[in-house]
Amino acid sequence: MSIHWLLFITLIVLVLQVILFRFFGDKGLTYHRYFSMKACFEGEEAEMVERIANRNLLPVPWLRLESLIHANLVFYSQSNLDINNGAMFQNHKSLFSLMPYTQVTRRHRMVCRKRGCYRLNTAALTHGDLLGMYKNTLKLELDAELLVYPKLAPLEEIALPSHSWQGDFSVRRWIVDDPFMITGVREYRYGDPLNGVNWKATARMGKLQVHQRDYTADHRLMIYLNVEDHEKMWNQVNDEELYERGLSYAAAIAQQAIDQGMETGFGTNAYTVDAPKEAVRVHPGSGSEQMTFILETMAKVVVARSIPFDTLLEEEAASGFSNRDILIITSYIGEKMKTPIEQLRYQGNSVDILQLEKRMRPDEQAGESA
Repeated sequence: MSIHWLLFITLIVLVLQVILFRFFGDKGLTYHRYFSMKACFEGEEAEMVERIANRNLLPVPWLRLESLIHANLVFYSQSNLDINNGAMFQNHKSLFSLMPYTQVTRRHRMVCRKRGCYRLNTAALTHGDLLGMYKNTLKLELDAELLVYPKLAPLEEIALPSHSWQGDFSVRRWIVDDPFMITGVREYRYGDPLNGVNWKATARMGKLQVHQRDYTADHRLMIYLNVEDHEKMWNQVNDEELYERGLSYAAAIAQQAIDQGMETGFGTNAYTVDAPKEAVRVHPGSGSEQMTFILETMAKVVVARSIPFDTLLEEEAASGFSNRDILIITSYIGEKMKTPIEQLRYQGNSVDILQLEKRMRPDEQAGESA
């Protein structure tokens, strides 16, 4: 056989393999990516799992998967894995080679360095023929999410006010009127609702009388966290570390309260990734499901202001609730905040304030010492 025929046959083979891989190379090719757990705490390890399958007679000589993953998910170095780090996102590349009707599963260990909601929505899958004469890139839609909860601060680290509601959780009683337990009548006092008037007793005694109600225990705590790091802040938060520390404090206090059977809620004037520009409000509830919901909400919080903190307090006071223990975690107390705080107290709520103190960075401390 002459060299010309050999070259011709080789060319035909090359063209045929290009055609085969072009029209059938991605048939039966499936890819799934997910996290090994739904949520974890800041500083803990997790796994990202990749599963790719080739349900086709044709092999896949090479296949590259690329996606952007937040830099706060720090991967351990592994073979067949290339990570190019950026300021906020890292380019994550995985290389595969698949024989016909095979499946490959890879697990990538990583450390969750910072609280947040990490979602992997898209990826690019590039594959080609044996000699690299043809390649094709597919855009994949993914649905992988990992929630990283704030780290629970040690309770002894939290400088709660000396007159705080915390005290001894196991013996503290929050008492409110029980509308279903009537033990007698008493003389009307300013602020008593008119639907509580006992008209028969009023006619008999000649003075306005109301039902005397018994008391029952009611464990309700509401924690409010201010995202503003100073009084004249607009939308830009300059000290994110301060707010993250506040979240750690709020999470630890909520955990302790719920463990002791208290109904606990959480609110902040920041917003979440699911509800941009809406202030966060988790109404008081009890049990492990409530604590999980609070932690999930905290994981999704974006460190940016939705509304001024005094506006949040005004809206809460306007809702008219009473008989709650309120803890406000903030770096300052502004003049505009004092009026709604007093209104909340007037409505029968106890209000305590935990003030966050800014911590100097090592470079700032070195500058002062110099």
